[in-house]
Amino acid sequence: MTKTALVTGGQRGIGLGICEALVEDGYQVAILAQVEPEDQDVTKALDQLGSAARYYRHDLQEIAGHAAILDRIGNELGAITTLVSNAGVPAKTRGDLLEVQPDSFDFVLGVNLRGAFFLAQEVARRMLAGHSEAYQSLIFVTSVSAEMVSIERAEYCVSKAGAAMMADLFTARMAPHGIGVFQIQPGIIESPMTAGVKDKYTSRINDGLVPARRWGQPEDIGSAIVPLAQGQMAYATGTTIKVDGGLSIPRL
Repeated sequence: MTKTALVTGGQRGIGLGICEALVEDGYQVAILAQVEPEDQDVTKALDQLGSAARYYRHDLQEIAGHAAILDRIGNELGAITTLVSNAGVPAKTRGDLLEVQPDSFDFVLGVNLRGAFFLAQEVARRMLAGHSEAYQSLIFVTSVSAEMVSIERAEYCVSKAGAAMMADLFTARMAPHGIGVFQIQPGIIESPMTAGVKDKYTSRINDGLVPARRWGQPEDIGSAIVPLAQGQMAYATGTTIKVDGGLSIPRL
């Protein structure tokens, strides 16, 4: 039985950790991102993942191109049985909430919310139109920032809060058809996106900001994705899994 996963932003960081876990579990993986195929992250990822992975260049903001790239993936790898909507961009600059500029707001929501929504919509339509024998799922990688406030990156928090609702909406729409929808909320994960704040957060993590007292790793997210994609939690559709070492637990 062919299992094909589409992982947006799968060439590095959390996305690569997800791809590694899925390949190990026997999936074919389509990596989708907007960087050139010759990009160093892409070539390293493909070398690491081997023949089970292919790279497809596409900008999530180019909504009109979603159908064509999905057609190509389907023709080359077969019908997508799992979508992992992982790609995301941070605020262009961190700073005061009162100084957020429209171009940064539009860019972040354009990728993290608008682009992600319409790609998931197109994948979902195809899942409903097909007749896959494999379990099918949509998995949205959002963030603890969907619920936890960071006033220095407001547009990112807004985008992830919207993505959390997006996951709930797709859950209600797809549940009658046996298609599982899940949300993963990573905490502070060591990745290229957090490299610029590593020194700032390392000391805070060591002081107890994260009860687990360590950085999260991409493989922590990958290990949470696999049972969801496999259908082991099918009746738990709509579940949000916080992979954050206890960061988001309210504490006095």
